[in-house]
Amino acid sequence: MGQPVHDIDTLVFDILGTLVDHTAGLRDALGALVPAADVDDLVTLWGTTIGAEHRRIVDGGREYATTAVLDAEAAHAVVRAAGLEPGAVDTLVRAAGHRPAWPDTADALAGLAGRFELIGLSNADRTSLLRMNASAGLRWHTALSTQAAGSYKPDPAVYRLAIDCAGRPPERMLMVAAHAWDLRGAQGAGMRTAFLERPGADRPVPGDAFDLHLETLADLAAVRR
Repeated sequence: MGQPVHDIDTLVFDILGTLVDHTAGLRDALGALVPAADVDDLVTLWGTTIGAEHRRIVDGGREYATTAVLDAEAAHAVVRAAGLEPGAVDTLVRAAGHRPAWPDTADALAGLAGRFELIGLSNADRTSLLRMNASAGLRWHTALSTQAAGSYKPDPAVYRLAIDCAGRPPERMLMVAAHAWDLRGAQGAGMRTAFLERPGADRPVPGDAFDLHLETLADLAAVRR
């Protein structure tokens, strides 16, 4: 858990993987199309395909492309790898948009909203973010898409979106994520950081020094303004 964190006005949450199970719909769809033994590898292929394109965009090797475009590219890669019919691309893209909230998410956000300013900061494009907020019942004071920066995390411009929106010193903002790489980006922007345990999380390495290590969102009760 670490030491209590004080002097925080704004909580900034990653969403995909942190507050929602971002592979749930994809896993369900693949489970109906391929042998169960192949599902994990294909979900990994989906994620690595999108992650590679995020890095190209952040590094300037590709113009910004929305979630919808990258999901379609990942679906084509998975369909080819699995030997599925081309029509499965649309099925997988639709299924990937189903991202239910983790069981503790809705109650935690509702409780925290009375104590802190809450910002969602997601790699999902604006339309995907709208659909996800509505279907998963996510409560924010505002939700920001990296589309506004024309880039993806961990581009410093993305974290600046949240800092500029809050109009506060970054050291009074706490970034919460299940991805150590995301938190490193937030640290680079001067924000304080909390790693949240989630299935499939990108865990900290020995050199990481985040302010908090959370077992559940309920552990955010230790944070004080």
